[in-house]
Amino acid sequence: MFAEIIAFICTGLFAGAALYVSVVEHPARMSCNLAVALAEFRPSYRRAAVMQVILALIGVAGAIIAYYFGRGTATLVAAIVLATVVPWTLFVIMPINRQLLDETRTSETPETDVLLKKWGRLHNVRTIASLLALTILAANIVGYM
Repeated sequence: MFAEIIAFICTGLFAGAALYVSVVEHPARMSCNLAVALAEFRPSYRRAAVMQVILALIGVAGAIIAYYFGRGTATLVAAIVLATVVPWTLFVIMPINRQLLDETRTSETPETDVLLKKWGRLHNVRTIASLLALTILAANIVGYM
């Protein structure tokens, strides 16, 4: 059960951070003028990326280990759901990240506003997936009690 608890904690932290970004940080950033929004996005993204990679990897690994040690198929499903955020980020969100992180891009560069808005919508998918994985793990833990 230890691995499942670690998976639950890391998935919960990942989901909480993703929810915070989706509900608080990105809307606040977008309420500022575009120059401020872009300037805030860059350091925020760089800091969050490291933390979220670590949390996702530990969450997925913990859930897979828990499954291996007999904690039920639900833990494997949670691992798969949480793991989907990795290819989603790499193949869907990363091209937008690269454009927004490009130092030659300014608030006057065409489509900067469109890219920031699109990034927010795509990030919501990560939030939903991580909350779903967290819910699956929580239900499994409660089901075993």
